[in-house]
Amino acid sequence: MKKRFTEEQIIDILKQAQAGMKIVDLCRMHGISDVTFYTWRSKFGGMEVSDAKRLKQLEDENRKLKQMLADAMLDNKVLKDVVSKKLVTPVARRHVVEYIKQTHSLSERRACKLSNLDRSSFRYQPMPDKNNELRKRLRELAEQRRKFGAPRLHTMLRREGHLINHKRTERLYREEGLSLRLKKRKKRISHLRTVMDKPERINQHWSMDFVSDSLYNGRRFRVLTVVDDFSRECPALEADHSLTGKRVTRVLDRVALTRGLPVAITVDNGPEFISKAVDLWAYTNGVRLRFIQPGKPTQNAYIESFNGKFRDECLNDNVFISLQSAQKIIETWRQDYNSERPHSSLNDLTPNEFVKIIEKEQKTEKPKLNLVLM
Repeated sequence: MKKRFTEEQIIDILKQAQAGMKIVDLCRMHGISDVTFYTWRSKFGGMEVSDAKRLKQLEDENRKLKQMLADAMLDNKVLKDVVSKKLVTPVARRHVVEYIKQTHSLSERRACKLSNLDRSSFRYQPMPDKNNELRKRLRELAEQRRKFGAPRLHTMLRREGHLINHKRTERLYREEGLSLRLKKRKKRISHLRTVMDKPERINQHWSMDFVSDSLYNGRRFRVLTVVDDFSRECPALEADHSLTGKRVTRVLDRVALTRGLPVAITVDNGPEFISKAVDLWAYTNGVRLRFIQPGKPTQNAYIESFNGKFRDECLNDNVFISLQSAQKIIETWRQDYNSERPHSSLNDLTPNEFVKIIEKEQKTEKPKLNLVLM
């Protein structure tokens, strides 16, 4: 607020009173009250103009220092109120600025300064997320297939027609918090590994094994797992409380009605596989049984790999109320494994797709002519 009299004018009026002029006449002449005159005299009495200017400067500096101290104390209070973990992203800083403005009634400029955020960044309006549909579908697939990581989910998205880069899938996968917590495998002493024979056609080599689990009431049941080593197909998953050698032969006969029998089947030395029933069945049907060495499951690696996927994605992910429900869930998973689940060893194709491609290639191959020299 602008003052009516300057310090020079006030000192001049006081000097007139010291010269002998009556205070009443002096106040009437300048249009001031007696109280104002005595206030001036108590403050500026005996001063010169230079002294008054110096006093004004000191008062201004004192007022500024008080204001700076008050601002610093308020800033300290605000920072203590919003202090938490380190603010990294601009979105988090924007939330802090809004909180400071609403709670402490500070200006936008000051709140941005305290939060170390540019005002242009605070006023920035983000563009609509063009990945909303992709995020939604990614969450749906991750919920359906809880053990799939980013690479396999990326393959599923590509199969559905989403032409995206794998780096975008991995970024969205992390932002949605879908990362899996995998147990670290214990490093064991390395040993000499045996190179297994690779099959060259469908129904050349099969592998069989047993997997056990329990129902909701604690009763155990077993599952016979069968896999084609070449196409990675699973012809059968037989679940029951008891699976004898004769039951194994009946399952193999049922599978043979639709796809034939293999040349050889790799099995371990379990009592079902070394039984007379399985041995007689193999001899009758011309199937060679390949028994691995006791305590060497790596010699039957195809079925061990399949069993790991089966347990991780089906058995560990479901609760079985009864044997009938377990058989239904396991059969549904088998069909999904053969027709929907991409396999990395098959160039991200499903076993059924791989079989169709192989059969198509075999049909298009030209028959070789056998030349007989006379």
